[in-house]
Amino acid sequence: MKYISTRGHAGHPSFCDILLGGLAPDGGLYLPESYPQVADRLAAWRELSYSELAFEILSLYITDIPAADLEAICDKTYTAQTYRWSRDAGKARDIVPLTSLEPDFHLLELSNGPTLAFKDMAMQLLGNLFEYVLDKRGETINILGATSGDTGSAAEYAMRGKHNVRVFMLSPEGKMSAFQRAQMYSLQDENIFNIAVRGMFDDAQDIVKAVSNDAEFKAKYKIGAVNSINWARVAAQIVYYFKGYFEATQSCAEEVVFCVPSGNFGNICAGHIARMMGLPIARLVLATNENDVLDEFFRTGIYRPRATTETYVTSSPSMDISKASNFERFIFDLVGRDPAIVRQLWRQVDAGGSFSLADGPFAARLPDYGFVSGCSSHADRLATIRDVWARYGLMIDTHTADGVKVAREHRVAGLPMIVLETAQAVKFAETIREALDREPVRPKELEGIEDLPQRVEVVDAALDQVKDIIVLHC
Repeated sequence: MKYISTRGHAGHPSFCDILLGGLAPDGGLYLPESYPQVADRLAAWRELSYSELAFEILSLYITDIPAADLEAICDKTYTAQTYRWSRDAGKARDIVPLTSLEPDFHLLELSNGPTLAFKDMAMQLLGNLFEYVLDKRGETINILGATSGDTGSAAEYAMRGKHNVRVFMLSPEGKMSAFQRAQMYSLQDENIFNIAVRGMFDDAQDIVKAVSNDAEFKAKYKIGAVNSINWARVAAQIVYYFKGYFEATQSCAEEVVFCVPSGNFGNICAGHIARMMGLPIARLVLATNENDVLDEFFRTGIYRPRATTETYVTSSPSMDISKASNFERFIFDLVGRDPAIVRQLWRQVDAGGSFSLADGPFAARLPDYGFVSGCSSHADRLATIRDVWARYGLMIDTHTADGVKVAREHRVAGLPMIVLETAQAVKFAETIREALDREPVRPKELEGIEDLPQRVEVVDAALDQVKDIIVLHC
């Protein structure tokens, strides 16, 4: 498998090089040179376990790790011991159980991992891949990431104690839930460093990109990435679209609709790629919160990132993002994989501007990709959480509530609607209490986590301050 940059860098790195490197040297994002077509394999894959399915799909994209080793990594990652939570204890071994709210309306449980968020589905794999590749190469890596909530804890739990790996995780000061902060900041592992940035998620993300684009610093301090700019994250997330499809259908002649709460476009980008591979997805429904940049694009063709001062702080904080990093991957496909066009469009974005594809050939092609969208507000989240609890006795988190609300607006008669659950309700206890006047259930191991000692360094949204911390600990 060969990889290319969305901005045209001439090199063709291996998967393992991309795993360790993150961004392409030209600032672009890596994608496969072409998407493997798998429609004729679906029937054979239908009865596979999650780890077996992961191996089959990832084998198409990872050709520089011996098959036996990759299979062992998948088996090590996707176990019932790691993914042990479920609304239905009897389904815990399913890794990603499908919960049916009503006929043809389902939740795909993705939050049964150690940090109770869907990010674990990919991050646990990355932790094992990093350890394997670094051991083989005799190298070390310093992972630099930014989180709006769940990516940080998922990365830290996946990398804690891993040899040859340090994690420097940036988060927006005071913008995550108390539970999310506690999950990250209470870790005392020597290879984990939390940095709270005075600003929004986009400020933290801009710093990560700036460090990654500083070729000299990146090489000297061996900087890698685990944000969804890292292709390995997206590749791992493709797997659960296939598993969800198999769980919701009886035959491979059927189509489904997926609804995905989206902030950084990584989760739904994996769905886009699954669809491009031949998975019968009729529609991809993108759900945003009040930060509706992506919804605006799919409604109007205009991509208009907001300034951080225009980004709302909401009760679904992992979606409080105004510049979606992975959106560049989709636009690359939409414009016919022409890197010159992508470079031109992102020069405008990086300069603080916007772009429009509302007119011309690309607007005409947009419906071919199956996207529709909608947005949700705090009032919508409260109403949806209450309604799902009253009707089905299920407690859903705020981001999943955004997904359910928008999914209900885009149902297609006769087609299963699968909403991707993103986290367990306990991660957003403040809003659950507001909606239901009761405490969300949490695993016993995580009781009192907010009371543990926390370790975090607070800095301005300044590149030099973050670089100084990296240098100090390397």
